[in-house]
Amino acid sequence: MKAAEICQRQVITTTRDTTLPAAARLMRQHHVGCLVVVDRSDGQVRPVGILTDRDLVIEVIANEVPLDTVTVGDVMTFALLKVSESDSILEIAQRMRCRGVRRVPVITETTGELLGIIALDDILRILSEELSLLSAITAREAEQEQSKRNKPC
Repeated sequence: MKAAEICQRQVITTTRDTTLPAAARLMRQHHVGCLVVVDRSDGQVRPVGILTDRDLVIEVIANEVPLDTVTVGDVMTFALLKVSESDSILEIAQRMRCRGVRRVPVITETTGELLGIIALDDILRILSEELSLLSAITAREAEQEQSKRNKPC
């Protein structure tokens, strides 16, 4: 399965100049733990960073930084891991593990525009569904075998 097939297409985005209280309100309003920070130019939207609820707590609140002195661009993660729309779940999971991140923006191969976002939860949901199907095969096989044994020869 490819990134384009599993990514969430409705990505909550913001820009570098957004205030932190506005960013926090956006997260709360949309019930998300991160905002993808984007640059918009020539009608295209490209991801340039990510701001997580953890960034707000660890970098700002824990350090008692006055909220009115910093913006999203000051706090966001710049070394953004992005995955391509054709990357497989396995490739994505391996890259997420190597970088220690739970969420990754998905970009188009041709223009690098934001296509969606994949969270660790999305991958876990898909893998659990696949494992459930595999376990159902074993159960069904046992049912078939039992049915055959109960029939006279």
